[in-house]
Amino acid sequence: MEFSLNQFLILGVATFILVGGLTPVMRKIAIRIGAVDRPNLDRKTQKEPVPYLGGVAIAVGITVASFAALLYSDFSADTFNKALSVLLPAILISAMGLYDDLKSLDPWPRLVAQTIAGIAVAIYLIQNDTLGQAFSNQILNYAITIFWIVGICNSINFFDNLDGGASGTVAVISVFLFAIAFNQGQFLVSALAAVTAGATLGFLIWNKTPAKIYMGDAGALFLGIIIAVLTIRLDPEVGPQSRALAIPLLLMAVPILDTTTVVISRLSRGISPFTGGRDHLSHRLMRKGLGRKTTAYILWGMAAAFGSVAFFACCVETSLAIPAIYVAGAIWLALLVTFLRIPATDK
Repeated sequence: MEFSLNQFLILGVATFILVGGLTPVMRKIAIRIGAVDRPNLDRKTQKEPVPYLGGVAIAVGITVASFAALLYSDFSADTFNKALSVLLPAILISAMGLYDDLKSLDPWPRLVAQTIAGIAVAIYLIQNDTLGQAFSNQILNYAITIFWIVGICNSINFFDNLDGGASGTVAVISVFLFAIAFNQGQFLVSALAAVTAGATLGFLIWNKTPAKIYMGDAGALFLGIIIAVLTIRLDPEVGPQSRALAIPLLLMAVPILDTTTVVISRLSRGISPFTGGRDHLSHRLMRKGLGRKTTAYILWGMAAAFGSVAFFACCVETSLAIPAIYVAGAIWLALLVTFLRIPATDK
């Protein structure tokens, strides 16, 4: 069943309104139960306590909007199972993230849970032949799928360290993911991308500087699973395969850049990559004298630039697609070197 662009826009706007309305409700609940992020650590950048639980609004909004759209359009068992294969792992991981927000968990239980979710999703995607780009070697398919899901899930969680930084960037990624999927006629991916864009933009109203609420691990992990699964299910339908495989990497270029910068920086200083710190892209930009708003705009702009290259390389018939990917890769490496040269600490 095919859908028009207007129908997807309505779906995105409806999710925007739903999450925009749910978020202040969750803010009041968070304040009432004391679920707030207090500036009691050196890595905290806010000056006042900020409520958590914004991620619950995001998860509820995306889930309700997705299944409501299915009921309205095509509630077949096949479509329901495909949507559930994305949403169920995200909901379960979000529940663990919520527990972490409220009670605090060590890094390893979180990593184990993410890996289990990655394995379960990989089994479903591979057994049902719904990977966007599959290799002839099944072991390689499983390894890459699990690594991608766990890696992106953690990457979005790491990236959530600035007012509006993660929510705005995920919104930008979702918009370009929607544009590519819609252009290729992949309507389930298009629908979930439209819903995710609407949800993150609705949340951004309350999360932009100065943030009135944070998404917490519940939201970051939920979005991480959603984006990871959608990008790995996306079939750019271009050749050669190296060109197709570059599309998800370009879409996720900024969160991956942040995680790579942090991991290299911490390992070089003899620090565990799972230790919190003020050494992310946002912190380094602010260390150069930029304000919070400007820093968020730069991150969004970077995501839009790489997303534009992904759309160009995938959806525009031109011999310049491969050169554009190489140029984007070179720029990404130059950015990595540039950010690593910025001091990782204030001392």
